[in-house]
Amino acid sequence: MKKLFTGMVLTFALILLSPGTALAHCDTMNGPVVLAAKKALATGNVNLVMVWIQKKDEREIRDAFNKTVAVRKLSESARELADMYFFETLVRIHRAGEGVAYTGLKSATEAVEPGIELADKAVESGSARELVGELNAAMHKNVEALFADVNGKKQYKQEDVEAGRQYVGSYVKFIHYVERLHQSTLPRTDVHGSETKEAALHQH
Repeated sequence: MKKLFTGMVLTFALILLSPGTALAHCDTMNGPVVLAAKKALATGNVNLVMVWIQKKDEREIRDAFNKTVAVRKLSESARELADMYFFETLVRIHRAGEGVAYTGLKSATEAVEPGIELADKAVESGSARELVGELNAAMHKNVEALFADVNGKKQYKQEDVEAGRQYVGSYVKFIHYVERLHQSTLPRTDVHGSETKEAALHQH
């Protein structure tokens, strides 16, 4: 089980390192941040969204929450506009705290990275069994495929420059994939801003 869990962590880290997918569900209408915002508005408890932002941003969120609560009482249309204002403000500040640019709220039908969806389901169900199996299968498949590709091209003739370039291309893909696996095993002491570091790793 320990080996399976290690594989899960490694593969999930690679999913997060994929361009454009890092915690992407946090900016969707059915993502955890907006769901927390909806619950906060429904109950009048702003503390429900404070866990998604940094301490330095609490005042701005409280102000936005109070404005939203006041305006949404005016009419149904005012309520919709006020709620959207609060959702966008919260997500924007949450993303900024992670060092990621805010590009707007995505619809509830926006495709979510399968690995992230599985991770959410694991948290909700209290079991990581399905997640472990899926991620280990993906990791093994990718490593074996990339290794087979580079291994099959390394015996090229020195005078065949094009074949050599194909080998180098496959080699670089394989090495960088393994590099990201290794990087995911290193201890991380921060949470916010981690997406920026992971994006930089991916661009090597």
